[in-house]
Amino acid sequence: MKRITVKDILEKKKAKKRITVISTYDFAFAKLVDQSEIDMILVGDSLGMVVLGHPSTLFVTMRDMLHHTKAVSRAAEHALVVADMPFGSYQTSPEQAVRNAKRFIQEAGAEAVKLEGGASVEKQVKALVKAGIPVMGHIGMTPQSVTQLGGYKVQGRSPQEGNQILKDAQCLERAGAFSIVLECVPHQLGKKITQKTKLPTIGIGAGAETDGQVLVLHDLLGFEFGHRPKFVRQYAHLDQIIRRALAQFKHDVERKTFPSRAESYE
Repeated sequence: MKRITVKDILEKKKAKKRITVISTYDFAFAKLVDQSEIDMILVGDSLGMVVLGHPSTLFVTMRDMLHHTKAVSRAAEHALVVADMPFGSYQTSPEQAVRNAKRFIQEAGAEAVKLEGGASVEKQVKALVKAGIPVMGHIGMTPQSVTQLGGYKVQGRSPQEGNQILKDAQCLERAGAFSIVLECVPHQLGKKITQKTKLPTIGIGAGAETDGQVLVLHDLLGFEFGHRPKFVRQYAHLDQIIRRALAQFKHDVERKTFPSRAESYE
């Protein structure tokens, strides 16, 4: 399979070809995603909740993100690997952003980084691009700002909010980002931003008119750990299959039907 590059993602928008992105966090799942010819694997800081059991992404550290990005990068032979920059790793200054982003490229094997915000991180994005590091933006509902936003809420419903999110998208384009995630915005706004920027837009709760879509693999596969957002479509129910398999294993062990003679050594 051909290795996907940033240039390929930009060309997909020009050719009006859809872009597929999956968030996953370990070698085994990343290998399956990669073999499915998904365009990009996002090692999201959502791993804080999905893998580490935190209540939000705010608890995720650089150490966490580097550890999981390394595992995913070892699996990816086709997909473009994008690493989320965690809270506190880029907000202080452009210099801080470049220093930490370089670690994702040099140590963890990522090919791009993602950071949240629009105009508020313009200087960081410019510095990263100048340093040769591809940047994916993230606007709309930004989980690292959940305290400031008052919870996980749809953003951009008022004309003022919508215009600000559009301005943030245009700011990221001018700063040199190669794509943007639009999270939890009205579908009309998702379409408007997609039409008014040359950047490929990746929607998650932003309607069907964005250039591509991203889902967390665990959500897509039907792992139920609590509240399921409206934008999640479950393509399987693996949690049920896994529970049945574990129950059968327990049953077989307790009744000494596992292991069988054929599964034992003479």
